[in-house]
Amino acid sequence: MAVIVRAWPAAVGEENARRAWPARLARDGTLLVHATDSVWAFQLGMLAAAILERLREYAGEATPTALRFAPGPIPESAAEPAGRRAPEPPVVVAEDAARAVNLTAGIEDAELRATVARAAAASLARARIAARSGRDF
Repeated sequence: MAVIVRAWPAAVGEENARRAWPARLARDGTLLVHATDSVWAFQLGMLAAAILERLREYAGEATPTALRFAPGPIPESAAEPAGRRAPEPPVVVAEDAARAVNLTAGIEDAELRATVARAAAASLARARIAARSGRDF
């Protein structure tokens, strides 16, 4: 398994390695690969033969007999390459917060209303910043 883990990023590429990571090797030699979600699992499943071929170049005899992709946890180090950090959250101003409170006023559960209001305020802040900079978010 160690050989496969070392070979994985080179065999699948940086983007795929951030989205999918080898989880365990079954007795029959099938490698279970966790993906960040079912869409990535499906996409990579369609490429399984090509991935196995590339993996064989890097892992040699340690190459699994088959690949199976399923949603599951991936290590943080795979998801976040060195030197790359998650973007800073947008600065929520009073106007964003007030609009979010108005938008969520109809939610009866106080805890849920507060959670949705925070998310709405962040989304409004991102939209405001994007509009000012002329970019999509």
